Amino acid sequence: MVARRTLLFGHEKGLPIAQFLKQASMTSTVELPVWFFVLILLFAAVTFASHFLFPSVRWFFRRRLERAVAQLNERLTRPIEPFKLARRYDMIQRLIYDPEVTREIVNYAKSHGVPENVAFEKARSYAREIVPSFSAVTYFGLGIRLARMLVNSIYEVWTGPKNDAIIKSISKDATIVFIMNHRSNMDYVLVTYLAAQTSALSYAVGEWARVWPLSRLIRMMGAYFIRRRSRGALYRKVLERYVQMATEGGVAQGIFPEGGLSLTGRLMPPKMGLLSYLAQGPDGPERDVVFVPVAINYDRVLEDRVLIAAGQRGDRRFGARISVAVRFILRKFWQALRGRYVRFGTAAVVFGEPLSIRGYCTENSVDELAAELMRRIEDAMPVLIVPLLARQFQKQAGPLSKDQLVYELSRDAARLGDHMPHMSQPDLAKAVGKGLVRMRRNNLLDQHDNQWQMIESERAVIDFYANSIAHRFPGDQVRAS
Repeated sequence: MVARRTLLFGHEKGLPIAQFLKQASMTSTVELPVWFFVLILLFAAVTFASHFLFPSVRWFFRRRLERAVAQLNERLTRPIEPFKLARRYDMIQRLIYDPEVTREIVNYAKSHGVPENVAFEKARSYAREIVPSFSAVTYFGLGIRLARMLVNSIYEVWTGPKNDAIIKSISKDATIVFIMNHRSNMDYVLVTYLAAQTSALSYAVGEWARVWPLSRLIRMMGAYFIRRRSRGALYRKVLERYVQMATEGGVAQGIFPEGGLSLTGRLMPPKMGLLSYLAQGPDGPERDVVFVPVAINYDRVLEDRVLIAAGQRGDRRFGARISVAVRFILRKFWQALRGRYVRFGTAAVVFGEPLSIRGYCTENSVDELAAELMRRIEDAMPVLIVPLLARQFQKQAGPLSKDQLVYELSRDAARLGDHMPHMSQPDLAKAVGKGLVRMRRNNLLDQHDNQWQMIESERAVIDFYANSIAHRFPGDQVRAS
């Protein structure tokens, strides 16, 4: 099948192309197959799109993004650094061609007996796995709103009275690293929401989140994935250099030095991995790094029994499924529609005394740094009503009345000062009543008239909550099991 089209030059049947080009006039008719003509149009369309349309669209959206980031930076205490806004491809290239990584690639090739190009591709795969693809629009437009909605629907949030002053006291030229205890998976959401007025936080996230589409969303939120059990030198070097580059680039970070959720409610010994990367760059950190200890506590940890069971088994296999979380959210949504929704109490976040690398690490080891940071987290740990009630039931064998509990907690409150939310005596009595009801709903207490008693089979859960503040009461004598 052919079509007739009038073009700039003509064609006569049967003539070779050379003669045709000589004899063709400007007004002759050329016969072309339809498929060939369509192919020419498609080629022209693709050329136009790739050279004019796509660059224009990219430029348009890039300009809009730059304006949006500029507006965000006006209200943020610490503006988003250019490093965090760099293209993911560019960051991967920069990482794998880093001199430190290049040397480790050569070492990997020698030790494993493979060509250097194979080792190079291995490093590239690690870099792709680690490097995030931060989107300011996703982080502030979607992530922060979802975090605010989720946190406020589950908890009443209390923050330390000095939190804002602590952040404002830190030099704008320093990189902030929040060092946090790990009580619940809600920690990520809670601290992200509370830090929204400061900057965009970058977290290290374990293998549990490497499932689509969650992994895509997490990368767009600026988090980077790590393999907690990887012992390969090449992988560790790629991770180390990324963390150091982000730190030198001024990216605010959040780190859980315990390396996992606490199974007992107490602080766990710190792990040195990420802390050692931050404290020891190739030639020492060029930019000052200020660690901000963050102490987190809850009236109700959503995973409490899952964590306790893992601790009793001696493993960290939690067996959590996404379907459980979905059912929980749907159940709470249904309760809200029926007007029966009840929050789980208070979630508290308190910032401790900051610590500068320049003022500390020149004379102290990384182990000493980690120990000092954990001590400061412990010193800042907030005290809430349910942990205080759990402590009383942990100490007492028999039932307790509400009046007795109000009396004991009022004595504790006078001693604790700013470590717990300030309340008048009537407010404290009201808070104790709500706390008792919440513990009963969590199947921890039985009520008979005005007497409350711990359900003995749930003692491990009572201990879990009391342990979070046990360091505040070193003289306690806990009754034997």
